[in-house]
Amino acid sequence: MTKIFGDPSSFVDDAMAGFTDLYAQYVQPVPHGVIRSTATPEGKVAVIAGGGSGHYPAFAGYVGPGLADAAVCGNVFASPSTRWVYDVAKAAHRGGGVVLGFGNYAGDILNFGLAAERLRAEGIPAELLVVTDDVASEGQGANGQRRGIAGDVVAFKIAGAAAEAGYDFDAVVAAGRRANELTRSMGIAFAGCTLPGESEPLFTVTEGHMGIGLGIHGEPGISEEPIGTPEEIAELLVGKVLGGKPAGAPDTGRITVLVNGLGSTKYEELFVLYAPIAARLREAGYEIVAPQVGELVTSLDMAGASLTVTWLDEELERLWTAPAQAPALSVGPVIETTPAPAFQAPEDEVADYSGTPEAAQQAGQKVAALIEAVRVALAEAEDELGRIDAIAGDGDHGTGMVNGSLAAAAAARQAADAGAGAASTLAAAGGAWADRAGGTSGVIWGVLLHAFADQLGDAGAPTPEQVAAGATASVEAVQRLAGARVGNKTMLDAQVPFAEKLAERVGAGDDLKSAWAAAAQASSEAAQATKDLRPQIGRARPLAERSLGHPDAGAISLALVTRTIADNL
Repeated sequence: MTKIFGDPSSFVDDAMAGFTDLYAQYVQPVPHGVIRSTATPEGKVAVIAGGGSGHYPAFAGYVGPGLADAAVCGNVFASPSTRWVYDVAKAAHRGGGVVLGFGNYAGDILNFGLAAERLRAEGIPAELLVVTDDVASEGQGANGQRRGIAGDVVAFKIAGAAAEAGYDFDAVVAAGRRANELTRSMGIAFAGCTLPGESEPLFTVTEGHMGIGLGIHGEPGISEEPIGTPEEIAELLVGKVLGGKPAGAPDTGRITVLVNGLGSTKYEELFVLYAPIAARLREAGYEIVAPQVGELVTSLDMAGASLTVTWLDEELERLWTAPAQAPALSVGPVIETTPAPAFQAPEDEVADYSGTPEAAQQAGQKVAALIEAVRVALAEAEDELGRIDAIAGDGDHGTGMVNGSLAAAAAARQAADAGAGAASTLAAAGGAWADRAGGTSGVIWGVLLHAFADQLGDAGAPTPEQVAAGATASVEAVQRLAGARVGNKTMLDAQVPFAEKLAERVGAGDDLKSAWAAAAQASSEAAQATKDLRPQIGRARPLAERSLGHPDAGAISLALVTRTIADNL
């Protein structure tokens, strides 16, 4: 159990305050992340690592000379928002372009991808380095590829070394992607991890057994086996990893090896495990180059370990062994540095709502009141939403919805009190929801609310037809963004019936309150029906059978939002 924390909602900020104080020679804080505290030359390619927190030393521990230029730190096990990624990337950019590195999870794909699009629109070269090393999730992670686990370390180190050596933008991207292509990992867990403030772990492992193929966001393994001897565990891990050898692996016979502890496994245990792993790899004809053993990518207090192997060619070996100094990894001779200027955050723009008609301002006040009611309802449902999500996911859905709605309610109230109409108030809420919640649900709710807002206008009170058009537009926006459809076991399974029923009842002449109530009922029934579906996308996909018989957390929370608005409309 995570035992040292204050307010669980500020756990990441509190941890980063201590981290940046301790390692000020390497890093300095920026909003929602860190950048180097040492100067980097103009024109250098910036390598940005990032993802959810709870994995230290990933990702902030790998910022420093010869490695990453910055790290974006999302909430625990939740992707940082698009705005957070963009802001950290802008703070680290030195004119040579930005490489955004992260593990292959749906929320990260969405948020880092949207941030890259925004950077490119401003003329900043930006590419994604998506890590896909987990052999246990072959074909089942985001975008039909493997998940990213401890292979992050290899990909980020090699991309960082290439950037430090002066490679141009395309060459840095190519080096990082080749490192990823030649890296495979496999993990086991002996016990699950517990989120700060929670009393129960996200999953449990049968006494005397180990979960095979865990995810680093607290997802349980795909199967269980009795705990074996170190030799038997080594045989299992080596067999799985070598069995996933990339088709294009070089024939040099040289590899690097990472034996990674997941949070509660002692270093001595990892040393005991490394010996038979190394022996089996050497028996297979490999020479091990610059191996790493220790806590490299963790999962809070999870007990377990993973094995990572990267097949090396001459260039990758040179980059892997190149000098680097960061809080969590030091390689070779010290790189001479000079201090960088202290980061100065740009001032936020203040929206001007002067001239908004009185009727529109009243509508903005009503929207703010509805979002406040949603905040209260989601706070009351937080534990239940987390419980549902933990069955085949990482258990953070309740926390994400609470964080997002809390920020949305505050932003909506601020906008409404400043004179915003319905559209501007809802758009402000959407932006705040996405920024604070992060993760997949954060970016989706941000896009959903923005699309809805675009149909309402700020001229006066929205008509029932405008509200129905907003619901339809929000469905279309989510489908475009997430690539999901009805039947995939996502929030769309509840959102589409809601939008269709609302449009039907408004078209039949119902008043808005009656039409919304009927639509909310349809949404709730559809959300409950997701218990009979198997997830087709997202983190739950590798555990589809475990999900069967339980509703989708995203669909349940969306239905709850629609019912809450029906009760307060």
